[in-house]
Amino acid sequence: MNSAESRADTGAPPVDVATIRASVTQVLPPEVTPTDRATLETLTGMLRGHMQLLIPEVEQAAAKQPADDVPRYVALACVREARGKLDARPVLMPSDAVAYVRRLGRSLLALCDHYETLTGVRVCLACDQPIRQGESTRPYDQVSPSGGAAFSGRIHDHCANAVRIR
Repeated sequence: MNSAESRADTGAPPVDVATIRASVTQVLPPEVTPTDRATLETLTGMLRGHMQLLIPEVEQAAAKQPADDVPRYVALACVREARGKLDARPVLMPSDAVAYVRRLGRSLLALCDHYETLTGVRVCLACDQPIRQGESTRPYDQVSPSGGAAFSGRIHDHCANAVRIR
């Protein structure tokens, strides 16, 4: 029995995408990435663990889609890339470790996006809590300085006027 089946059998919640995304905020954007070796090793281990948990979940969700489904194809390509990042190891230079942990973070965010798309799990962009069926929500697009949407998705109606400190 795999982890997703065991979670479904016990009634456990789906993958905690909000926690994974929160972990990534410790390394992305680049200006927040720590540079000391011990912290980098801790963050690298944590992100690798998240990735090892999330990869099979994305694969299983993709397997439920038709073979010619584009989101399935793209998600599986992301899984292959993520596995490559798990196989790679940074060289001994601290700058390599920093770049590696950032690559893990970007890959994890992509896996989270694919997981949410394939499973229909949605998370409020304001409070990082799951959006449950029937809850009142509204669309949300945060525009980045470069002009594109930095975050696009939905938020709970009650989160619309809440202030969020990151």
